[in-house]
Amino acid sequence: MKNFLLIPDSFKGTMSSEQICTIMGKATKRHFPDAQVTSIPVADGGEGSVDAFLQAVGGEKVYLTVQGPFGNPMESFYGILKGNTAVIEMAACAGLPLVGEDLHPDLTTTYGVGQLMIDAAKHGCVTIIVGLGGSATNDAGCGAAAACGVVFKDKEGRTFVPTGGNLDKVASIDTDSLDPRIQNSTITTMCDIDNPFHGKTGAAYVFSPQKGADPALVERLDANMQSLAKVIERDCKVDVQSIAGSGAAGGMGGGMAAFFKSQLQMGIETVLDTVGFDALLQNTDLVLTGEGKIDEQSLRGKVVIGVARRAKKANVPVVAVVGDIADNVEGAYDEGVSAIFSINRLAVDFKVAKTRAKEDMDKTIDNLMRFIKRMGL
Repeated sequence: MKNFLLIPDSFKGTMSSEQICTIMGKATKRHFPDAQVTSIPVADGGEGSVDAFLQAVGGEKVYLTVQGPFGNPMESFYGILKGNTAVIEMAACAGLPLVGEDLHPDLTTTYGVGQLMIDAAKHGCVTIIVGLGGSATNDAGCGAAAACGVVFKDKEGRTFVPTGGNLDKVASIDTDSLDPRIQNSTITTMCDIDNPFHGKTGAAYVFSPQKGADPALVERLDANMQSLAKVIERDCKVDVQSIAGSGAAGGMGGGMAAFFKSQLQMGIETVLDTVGFDALLQNTDLVLTGEGKIDEQSLRGKVVIGVARRAKKANVPVVAVVGDIADNVEGAYDEGVSAIFSINRLAVDFKVAKTRAKEDMDKTIDNLMRFIKRMGL
């Protein structure tokens, strides 16, 4: 083995993707000191996505003042990668941690996200990646759209910036006024869930309770989303309810598709395209990937399976190193995973296992490399 490609997901609450790459890399080099080891920390669109992309492909981090969740000025950031590509994580200015205990999904806005997008376009970025996740909002991305020039009017013809609590006041939407620089950009939205815009499995019912909505507010937010969906379908010619993932980030998935004509794409697919994964595979002998737990949900196309599908086409073996292995994951092998190993060396509770995860990851990769070396692979 001469070339190893490391592309693990984070083990949520235990190790970041970057930390796992470091551990895997050191254990690999211990046995193959002359090998080329390429690390690609995985970003899922949420907090830390900008840093992960910058580490993977290089670029610069841009800081600026934008509106926060309640419209107050705050310092935020985004990344500019090589190739005039911007990476924006909505959590950087509309994230749940930013509101603390002041939870009001009916009042929060994504306006700052639109300001980040505009600034990226001003810097010459022609491709913009927007990561959804960890939002404090339920405004369907209307705030971001308004910041980029989309005009929302009530039945009296007055212009306003909608929030979750007054989406039902939107009587018309004009996307023709969208900033030309944004219109001429290719916008991809990273979205790893498939919840619809509204309804019992939609944005309000599933996600707004964790943002502070009580049952009465959940019903009102969902009714507002239904009202907005009708106006979007009439004025934007987009049926957001039929788009898988439109309910992501308080309905921003649907807003990105409707207002920006953005494609909603699984986070891992965006990562693989951005880092040129297919080209990297041409010189790779083994791919190491992983996630906290591989289960049936993983088979829907998250990190391990997304990586395996690409590697299978290039006939490159893939080893998944995970925390837990659920039942009924044999389908992973059909997708291109060659083997799955758990780092859990002892039968202990998660509270204990997480404290020794880094050591166990190192020992697991060390064992794997010993085997590869012994077999002369």
